[in-house]
Amino acid sequence: MQKEILIVGAGFSGAVIARELAVAGHNVRVIDSRDHIAGNCYSHRDEKTGVMVHTYGPHIFHTDNKEVWDYINSHCNMMPYTNRVKATVNNQVFSLPINLHTINQFFGKTCSPAEAKDLISSKGDASILDPKTFEDQALKFVGKELYEAFFKGYTIKQWGMEPKELPASILKRLPVRFNYDDNYFNHKYQGMPEEGYTPIVASILNHKGITVELNTHYDHELKKNYDHVFYCGPLDGYFEYRYGRLGYRTLDFEAFSVEGDYQGCAVMNYCSLDVPYTRITEHKYFAPWEQHSSSLCYKEYSRACGEDDLPYYPIRQMGEMSLLQKYLDDADQEKNITFVGRLGTYRYLDMDVTIAEALEVARHYTQAIAKDGDMPAFVINPR
Repeated sequence: MQKEILIVGAGFSGAVIARELAVAGHNVRVIDSRDHIAGNCYSHRDEKTGVMVHTYGPHIFHTDNKEVWDYINSHCNMMPYTNRVKATVNNQVFSLPINLHTINQFFGKTCSPAEAKDLISSKGDASILDPKTFEDQALKFVGKELYEAFFKGYTIKQWGMEPKELPASILKRLPVRFNYDDNYFNHKYQGMPEEGYTPIVASILNHKGITVELNTHYDHELKKNYDHVFYCGPLDGYFEYRYGRLGYRTLDFEAFSVEGDYQGCAVMNYCSLDVPYTRITEHKYFAPWEQHSSSLCYKEYSRACGEDDLPYYPIRQMGEMSLLQKYLDDADQEKNITFVGRLGTYRYLDMDVTIAEALEVARHYTQAIAKDGDMPAFVINPR
């Protein structure tokens, strides 16, 4: 049975769901409040330099999910790309994540892998048996010197709070390697789209069953005109912030261009507190197959998200989680609407997870129709 579907948001979540349901024979209308598709993955060519710019900050595609890898490759030409991040600390440049080269350089050693393991073990605080905070985890894991050089200042700038106020789980995602592998990611599939991300989303949305309207805000009156709504916008925004706003960090970018090269790499982190920005990204290095005589860079600053700012990273601290529970409970009482994506579920999602979850949501809806069942407010549990 053909359904009338409204999707709020033209980023990856909304586009993938729209495409899957259109292919299944439904009429799909996609609306977005911005003047472009692709959400925060939107990319464009800078007129002055010709460089492909990641407008809302860099996005590197990496995944172990073959279905997702095949899916995105069906909508673009994915070029080989390895993310190699550098960090400026104590007037020196190091490789991240911390690896054997970083360890040897930082401590002025020539350690073998086994010797480096023993060195880092000797630096760690063995008295911390059950680390609860980011700081405890770092001190136990890498010791005071590496923690203060690479993690403490950067974390304060990125999250706006002391590392002892953050959970240990954040640091568990940051690897230390006892070899010279400086690939920032461990995933099997890694790459960068040859023409940027915007054409990918345009390709996904290119179906006769899909209409797209930009500069269009969601209104609750729209809901009654559709069999089902998939909402990719902010969860608290849907409920008009009745309990208050969920906490996010937002980013400010200070763009500048130079002739030639600026820093010789795509990403340079600045870990100390005396530098106000967290990193500088040089965008032409995200497309190393292109040649440009000029370069465009972003200085990236992180701060608390205000009412008129673009939300980037959900904070998900204790105070936010209690507030989130109220919105989740209210969402579960809604009918004919499913909340999806980073903003709709108040979770940080990499692109591959976003696509995988969108495919799952579309499958779930198709199955629910076939069985004449109900579609839940959340297919993926955000609690």
